[in-house]
Amino acid sequence: MSQSHLIDVSELSALLAQPQPPGRLVLIDCRFDLVQPEWGYAAYQHEHLSGAIYLSLDSDLSAPLTGSNGRHPLPSPEDFAATLARTGVGSASQVVVYDQGVAMMAARLWWMLRWIGCGNVRVLDGGLAAWQAAGLPLAASDHALAQELSPSEAEPLDVKLQTGMLRSAQQVLQALGEGGQILLDARAEERFRGDVEPLDPVAGHIPGALNRPFMQNLMPDGRFKSASQLKHEFETLLQGRPATQLVHQCGSGVSAAVNMLAMEIAGLTGSSLYAGSWSEWVSDPSRPVAAYGTALNKQGVT
Repeated sequence: MSQSHLIDVSELSALLAQPQPPGRLVLIDCRFDLVQPEWGYAAYQHEHLSGAIYLSLDSDLSAPLTGSNGRHPLPSPEDFAATLARTGVGSASQVVVYDQGVAMMAARLWWMLRWIGCGNVRVLDGGLAAWQAAGLPLAASDHALAQELSPSEAEPLDVKLQTGMLRSAQQVLQALGEGGQILLDARAEERFRGDVEPLDPVAGHIPGALNRPFMQNLMPDGRFKSASQLKHEFETLLQGRPATQLVHQCGSGVSAAVNMLAMEIAGLTGSSLYAGSWSEWVSDPSRPVAAYGTALNKQGVT
């Protein structure tokens, strides 16, 4: 078991105190609020880790919406690699990502970097909240991408796509009921049951899915539970089945990455992500839906 996917504030502080070759260590601030999309950009402008660049979930970590590809569809690997290269991430970079301390956005970016073959990426455990709690210094900026490089200065970044990390809606649909797929929904219990649905037009969940709200991976201070505790909890959920059978999903492919990161911390490797998740799933009314709750779906189904 290893926690190499995480870096704590004391280790990062010591790392930042050491001289670094250009492009060797890249800090990425990806704070975001689903209800207030502009908040993360404004918070970054107010204060951030010195030298960090900012990437937005909506504009940098997602592709344009089509109405059928979910609320936060993945950009193409090439487009994402181009975004990273402009911000100084090269194939030899060590990347540290952080959000406000909820782990959602940082885990999404961690997953995306690994998906295109950037394996040297770690999440700041506890996010900016942990950094502030430790009394460590922050910097201010008047503009969000001050460190962005011109195309001629961009570091080379070779895309080595890890295709096994991603599942499509069609793959998930084809595997329903066959016994070789374990779907794990990271949304809150009330959304999974179908009691409420504040974001998507249909309430409920994909038939056969299990529920583990992503916050169950964190301690009250926002840091991840120990590797041994996470291993115990996920092995209880798996009930002897291999981690490779598990497919993570949520509302739009963001919080699901927290469950995946937690499994990797626990040494349970090989699970995958259905990135389109519930928001993509319900865009096609022919796909089956299950619900235990009483929320009235906008399509007229409970």
